[in-house]
Amino acid sequence: MNEKEKKSFFWDSKIPDGPLEEKWNLFKRNSKLISPNNRKKFKIIVVGTGLSGSAAAATLAEQGYQVSSFCFHDSARRAHSIAAQGGVNAAKNYKNDGDSVTRMFRDTLKGGDFRSREANVYRLAECSLPFIDLAVSQGVPFNREYGGYLENRSFGGVQVSRTFYSKGQTGQQLLLGSYQTLMRQVHLSNVQLYTNTELLDYIIIEGQAKGIIVRNLLNGHLEKHAAHAIVVASGGFGKIYYLSTLALGCNATAVWRAHKKGALFANPSWTQIHPTSLPQSNGYQSKLTLMSESLRNDGRIWVPKSKDECRQPGEIPEEERDYYLERKYPSYGNLAPRDISSRAAKERIDLGFGVGPLKNAVYLDFKDAKKTLGEEVLRARYGNLFDMYQKITNVDPLSEPMLISPSAHFSMGGLWVDYELMTSVPGLYAIGEANFADHGANRLGANSLLQASVDGYFILPATLPNYLYDKVNSPLVSTDHPSFLESEEKIKNEIHFYTKANGQKLIDDYHKELGKILYDACGLKRSQADLESAIDTIQKLREDFLSGNIKVPKDVYSKNAELEKAGRMKDYLELAELMCLDALLREESCGAHFRMEHQTAEGEAKRDDKNFQFVSCFEWSGDVSNPIWHKERLEFESFLPKDRDYK
Repeated sequence: MNEKEKKSFFWDSKIPDGPLEEKWNLFKRNSKLISPNNRKKFKIIVVGTGLSGSAAAATLAEQGYQVSSFCFHDSARRAHSIAAQGGVNAAKNYKNDGDSVTRMFRDTLKGGDFRSREANVYRLAECSLPFIDLAVSQGVPFNREYGGYLENRSFGGVQVSRTFYSKGQTGQQLLLGSYQTLMRQVHLSNVQLYTNTELLDYIIIEGQAKGIIVRNLLNGHLEKHAAHAIVVASGGFGKIYYLSTLALGCNATAVWRAHKKGALFANPSWTQIHPTSLPQSNGYQSKLTLMSESLRNDGRIWVPKSKDECRQPGEIPEEERDYYLERKYPSYGNLAPRDISSRAAKERIDLGFGVGPLKNAVYLDFKDAKKTLGEEVLRARYGNLFDMYQKITNVDPLSEPMLISPSAHFSMGGLWVDYELMTSVPGLYAIGEANFADHGANRLGANSLLQASVDGYFILPATLPNYLYDKVNSPLVSTDHPSFLESEEKIKNEIHFYTKANGQKLIDDYHKELGKILYDACGLKRSQADLESAIDTIQKLREDFLSGNIKVPKDVYSKNAELEKAGRMKDYLELAELMCLDALLREESCGAHFRMEHQTAEGEAKRDDKNFQFVSCFEWSGDVSNPIWHKERLEFESFLPKDRDYK
């Protein structure tokens, strides 16, 4: 740890005064405004075109701002938001089962193990109500009951039905809704969309974000863009584990390079391991396939009671099956929160009760649901998920149980932001999974699509004017400014280093090695010894990478996927050390962060509110191994921390 470690936190979180239920309304009533005629004077850059990025770009453009939108895909439709399949939460209480904004707020705060801000979490629940209406108006085809009302189902960590869904493709349908609003603004020339471009650096002038430099991935040219404000909507960094549910292109570069330009990084070690992924089947895989958590509504999870079980699952009688979630957590059963469900599965697998060819999975069984509900109902709810599973495994999940296992998935940590979603760098905002704000130490299922949506559609457009209102006559910085030129030269030198290296090791080799280190030491279970060893190993791996022992094609001015990977890998090797350091410093277990030294006699997480009720915020010091540590103290007034009991 850097000797400059600071115990006090001097950034303003900007949480409004007043009762919790009134904070967001009070903020909106008292916030600054920019007249419609003046909005066209501002240029806003949005990095990322997933659900949060496309929603923000479209909404800001609709309000009259000049917007430039950047993505590294060939189309904004390819963003990874499509992979959030199961649903999106909203406290509409359509089932009349006791749901409310307050109950959703409490479920989310408890699910995150009381490691997130009350005000942010309440706003998330509050904004869920108008979002569903907006999505319906966009034509999102949510499932409906026979009478035409929107259907709901449950997700892990709750005891009500508040999840709206479109079969098993909710993320895709929501993304299509935001995509069409974005493309409408592109057609009207209010948004300039740059595809096949990757952000490589931010331009900070006099302490404020003023522009970015991107690389055109088709021709290799560097391009400079100036703006009055920049929005990072680049998603999470779970792909750092290599084998994860994330798409191959997902990466940490946009958030990490913002950190190196002054943005605090908050809770980097809080990464969710999803309990419902297809297991690894061989050593050649580059990703794992996510099966929606919604399947746990009707599927029952179990393993054989015998380690030596060799029979087919259908031949194993009920009395020889261990429905371990139902046994350990009877109140929630198969809908226990993700972190608890994943650890329970890993425990069974590690003890030798795993199933499948590699004994690295558990069963997700629809036998009972098929008897009570019928195959037609199940296929109406999960049809495309069943089809996807059968295409991958050649097994019909309604005839034989699914094989599932835990897999790296979602980043609860990310860039620190205040209540207005601005990072510690004025003019630089982070929304969606790129920030840390709403989920604490564990995200509840179906809250990811919600956060991405409300950040982009409702929150950022209301908070951005607070920064811009007194800059109406401020011109854009010239892209010939020395800061642009200096950054451009630095990027060229880095690219030159990669293409001139004469090593023989592929970038993927480094990635696979790093992923295994992280999964073993900074995954579902963590210990001081493992984390200290991992930090040492990561440092050596980074030294080897920076020695030039890499193999990258020489062509800079054409499509060069290995060159793209090289830059991302360098960022991963730095971020990975910070993840392990954060996990090492937090001497407690909370949510997805499970320290072996801090558990109850029953093996449950043991939280330490007296010493660790804070957000870990790291400031770049110039030395990756010696960041400056800050702590934002979390205060609870409306829902006091209590034991996180799901039994």
